Amino acid sequence: MIIDDHALVREGSVQLLEQEDDLSVVGQAASAEEGLALCQDLEPDVALVDVNLPGKSGLDLAREISERELPVRVLVVSAYDDYAYVSEALAVGVAGYLLKTASGRELIDALRAVADGVVVLDRAVSARLSKRWPTAPAANEGLSPLTPREADVLALLAKGRSNKEIAAELALGLRTVEGYVSNVLAKLGAASRTEAAAHALRNHLVPPDDHGQPRPRP
Repeated sequence: MIIDDHALVREGSVQLLEQEDDLSVVGQAASAEEGLALCQDLEPDVALVDVNLPGKSGLDLAREISERELPVRVLVVSAYDDYAYVSEALAVGVAGYLLKTASGRELIDALRAVADGVVVLDRAVSARLSKRWPTAPAANEGLSPLTPREADVLALLAKGRSNKEIAAELALGLRTVEGYVSNVLAKLGAASRTEAAAHALRNHLVPPDDHGQPRPRP
């Protein structure tokens, strides 16, 4: 789903994405209200959302999608890389934040990664966040601390690794990894792997320089 108030941008995005065999644009909208209605009707895997929309903003839309628990991951595209916009976007539950300076290939890779459950941040955004975050991890009052192995699992979750890939990288059994993932979600108070990754980024539990870039496909 493409939600942008500029028809030229929507048309160009459709042409770009429809060239990929595994991507299909199921709908377009020019406002947050129209986009929300279509997301409810069509339930796309990913909504590509501009921040600046007439009326409600793209972040307002992302918040409503999260509050309504729609099975739609939001990839925000913005001209702004400042801390306030990015932190608000992560707070409302977006699955990705890409700048409008990104290339077509970066957009395609980001869409695929977000669809796979990865929280994607533009490199420039990730670098800016790393400067604003404190050098020490933020305290998580009321939450049980992660064990070193759980922290390893969280770091790989944030990189978009599947349970099978985590098991291979950490030389653990699949059932063991599933247990660690469950523990991590419970300790972070996260409802999903994506939410856990976003929490890790917001609270500096995962270094931003090691995260946020989808792995290119062959």
